[in-house]
Amino acid sequence: MKQLLYALLLSATGLPVFGADKPNILWITSEDHGPEMGCYGDKLARTPNVDALAAKGMIFKKAWSVAPVCAPARTAIISGLYPSSSGGIHMRSMVPMPAGTKMYPEFLREAGYYTTNNSKTDYNVRDPGQAWDESSNQAHWKKRPEGKPFFAVFNSTKSHESQIRTRPHKQITKPEDVRVPAYHPDTPEVREDWAQYYDKVSEADADAGRHLKTLADEGLAEDTIVFYYGDHGSGMPRGKRWPSNSGLHVPMVVYFPEKWQHLAPKEYKAGGQSDRMVSFVDLAPTLLSIVGIKPPEWMQGHAFAGPHQAEPQPFIYGERGRMDERMDLVRSVTDGRYVYIRNYYPHVSQAQRVSYQFETPTTRVWNKLYTEGKTNEAQSLFWREPKDPEELYDLQTDRDEVKNLAQSPEHRSILEKLRAAQLAHIAKVRDVCFLPEREVHTRSTGSTPYEIARDEVKYPFDRIVAAADLASSLDSTATPQLITLMSDKDSAVRFWGGLGLLMRGEDGTRQGLAALDKGLTDDSANVRIVAAQALGTHGDEAALAKALDTLGSLAAPDANGVLTSMSALAAIEALGPKAAPLHPAIAKMSPNGESPDGRFNSYVPRLIANIVPDAAPAAGEPKAKAKGKGKKKEKK
Repeated sequence: MKQLLYALLLSATGLPVFGADKPNILWITSEDHGPEMGCYGDKLARTPNVDALAAKGMIFKKAWSVAPVCAPARTAIISGLYPSSSGGIHMRSMVPMPAGTKMYPEFLREAGYYTTNNSKTDYNVRDPGQAWDESSNQAHWKKRPEGKPFFAVFNSTKSHESQIRTRPHKQITKPEDVRVPAYHPDTPEVREDWAQYYDKVSEADADAGRHLKTLADEGLAEDTIVFYYGDHGSGMPRGKRWPSNSGLHVPMVVYFPEKWQHLAPKEYKAGGQSDRMVSFVDLAPTLLSIVGIKPPEWMQGHAFAGPHQAEPQPFIYGERGRMDERMDLVRSVTDGRYVYIRNYYPHVSQAQRVSYQFETPTTRVWNKLYTEGKTNEAQSLFWREPKDPEELYDLQTDRDEVKNLAQSPEHRSILEKLRAAQLAHIAKVRDVCFLPEREVHTRSTGSTPYEIARDEVKYPFDRIVAAADLASSLDSTATPQLITLMSDKDSAVRFWGGLGLLMRGEDGTRQGLAALDKGLTDDSANVRIVAAQALGTHGDEAALAKALDTLGSLAAPDANGVLTSMSALAAIEALGPKAAPLHPAIAKMSPNGESPDGRFNSYVPRLIANIVPDAAPAAGEPKAKAKGKGKKKEKK
């Protein structure tokens, strides 16, 4: 009776009644572009369709993707969980969804929505059931049963990284008109890539315009809530793949028709701009809130619209894991003005050598100039080893994030505030990716990474993160503690002890020689690999010989699995000419082995090609064994 009276009251006030009248929801997404749009104040951009949507809707000025590359970013959206918490941060990791959770379209289908996705998925978590009514390049709200509200996603690939380097290209934006960021060298190649990027963003905008026109032509515009957003920063190097503002800041435009403005963010007004910080992990709970579902407690984001919207948050967070064949561990946080970055793998550069990234002319010319010593300080940071363990940037005075303030006494309180926020965040979400990737999978056999992260026996979080923090601090006085860590009962702690000694170079290896030598026979392949890399890089000839024996025995994916092989091959590559005795065997090596997913197939061949560039691909080899079904190749 109370529900009936409530419904009658709502009807009398002219407001729509949930259950009888629900909003349609349209998400228009695009790939690999930041806020280089007219509605965000970029005068060079030609984005009339999204600009028009913003003029009648609202933009979020401070929206971040969770990760600076497609798969983990989309993993956060579909799950409502940080990829570092679900275990789905590494490219193509394909971990199971945690028990008791669901992908957000399942909630919508249960609420009576017809859900479509056209068409990119590219998640790093496995779909436990049928998330969508249809997910394909033919999926459309037009197929919905009569009377059903729809939730539809249309993704444009026009601005994807691969498109900014596809030639020939009919140039519209003039290269001389683009602003070259401080971290890029100002060369014709760089300007041409940036100009083509602007052209491709215009094409993505045109795709958005077509969907909005269809919506209007069908008389649905005033019944449909619309979101437009990019999936992470620009596909240019030091945008995509790097978890700073340049890689995480995205355009996000929302439109709530008058009929549904009671569901809008509290600060919503037509043509407005919101300073509320929003994250991709907020999208699933926001969507549920809009349709009248209280977001479940396990979701880690905060709704910013609907009846269950939360108050604005003080921080938003970013993360970076393995990018294709290159391992890294970076976490970031912003308060809207300052960006703090914590590098837990400072011994590798921001860039590393991701083969896919090197297909872009800017990457190649930039690397060439750096190698020749022709880049300035700002342009050199991307390639330099080691990275600073901590970075702090002021976006108000340093939009390109090239002036690290982490050592500035004047900014000490800000550094400490953001450092504390980052540490509190990884503890709250139980970041499971401080385990070596192979152990994320082996420790969660029969369970999920999310669940074992909450089991102190399987994942002693505090001890492992403390070891990672100590190892990556690069504090030269910590070597005795790192040596002690190599005797810990937990293999992940031992791994960080060995990695910390490697990071400290010749001195760390010399002091830790006995512990590293013992590490060559450790039960954990990851410990053996890092011990071998340290001894091979900084030890004497006898230590090098032992290191090569160890790495040679772990390099073959058919015998050790792809994850172990990738780690061993990366260590061999890092040894450079010292590893030459292993090169003939690597050149003949089969690249196939067990992996979490068939899309790992390209990673080992790329590492082999980097070590022995003249090696021909192994012929007649069977397809790689994958625990999950292989999927259609997708753009990254």
